[in-house]
Amino acid sequence: MQALEKQGLTKPFEVQVETVPEAILGRDICCRAPTGSGKTLAFGLPLLERSKKAKSRRPTSLILTPTRELAEQIQNVLNPLAKSVGRNVISIYGGTSYQPQLRGLKNGVDIVVACPGRLLDLLDRNSLSLEHVDVVVVDEADRMADMGFIKPVRSILDKCSKKCQTILFSATLDNEVSEIVRLYQKNPVNIRVGPEDISIDSMRHLFWTMKNHGKPTIAVEVINKCGRSMLFCRTRAGVDRLGKKMYEAGISNSTLHGGLNQGQRDRSMKEFSSGKSLALICTDVAARGIDIEGVNCVIHYDPPENGKAYKHRSGRTARAGSEGLVISFAQKSQQKLYAQIQKEVGIDYRFVSPNIGSVPQLDFEPGELNKKGNSNKGRRPRRRGRGGPPKKGRGGPPKKGRGGPPKKGRGQRRNRRR
Repeated sequence: MQALEKQGLTKPFEVQVETVPEAILGRDICCRAPTGSGKTLAFGLPLLERSKKAKSRRPTSLILTPTRELAEQIQNVLNPLAKSVGRNVISIYGGTSYQPQLRGLKNGVDIVVACPGRLLDLLDRNSLSLEHVDVVVVDEADRMADMGFIKPVRSILDKCSKKCQTILFSATLDNEVSEIVRLYQKNPVNIRVGPEDISIDSMRHLFWTMKNHGKPTIAVEVINKCGRSMLFCRTRAGVDRLGKKMYEAGISNSTLHGGLNQGQRDRSMKEFSSGKSLALICTDVAARGIDIEGVNCVIHYDPPENGKAYKHRSGRTARAGSEGLVISFAQKSQQKLYAQIQKEVGIDYRFVSPNIGSVPQLDFEPGELNKKGNSNKGRRPRRRGRGGPPKKGRGGPPKKGRGGPPKKGRGQRRNRRR
């Protein structure tokens, strides 16, 4: 309680009131709760209370999560609380070196927060055993299903103690998620918190028809008016291309997709969360599970796959009662897809030509100072290092094909060092 109070947490959220007492009693729990409802502490506090001290390579508690970013987020929330009760936490996911993870497991870690892929890899290497895991949390189970992780999750659960407590959190509880409940939970307590579906009523929706080559210019104008924005592209290559164009247009931005290494992904998240970057350009890897405050606008630069994806992408804005704007860029050939998406999510908006004048001002003045006192208006973002463009993953152009031979003299030596 003292550790929570230091973080300013003195009153529990609804999901914590419902979940914590039952979980501390050791009961299996099946909870439907949206992102941002306080579920990390809802499962984290009972898990800390019930976790036993672990031996080398024998963790006693496990949290499964679909993405690296969410694994890091959970570890950061639990770490200070774990220290207050004499427990330790480690996160395990791909895209990073094996050595720190292997070293942590060897030293004896009580709570493992893991993505299924890397965890199965370490299990295959006999780097750890799950036989002593007494508490398992499956977080964002519906996202696991969407990403094709249900089979790996089942394989991991089969390796845990047969008597372990299983806590499952999901925004929806259908299809493959219900199979996990049926096969791995015993008389679970069913908890429902918040609306059954993601609400998009609190945000304004615009559907703009335009040609593909006009999208970057319109996106720049929207960001300059709205401020902090997230732009969703369909492919990794599309994210990198748009990041380069935004940089050239003077928009400080970070990029995020599955092709970046973990250091680049962490850096992008940190830059956007801290306000160093005005825009986060990403694939659907950032559409769920990641809780970023103060996103004024979401731009569907490329169409989402379906209505469900539209809701999850759009849900990055208008959080915690704030205002939010969602703009969909639609080529004429994509209007039929968007019409189907509108039908799926229960909205009905006309397709119109882009009109920046119709975009509301959302707690942002173009040119206002960021945290370091630098104005974003009319300026190119500061370049890194010795004058070269930002590295890949930070919104700058990729290294390959920089356009022309290296300069002579000192500049040539600089290029060799790069």
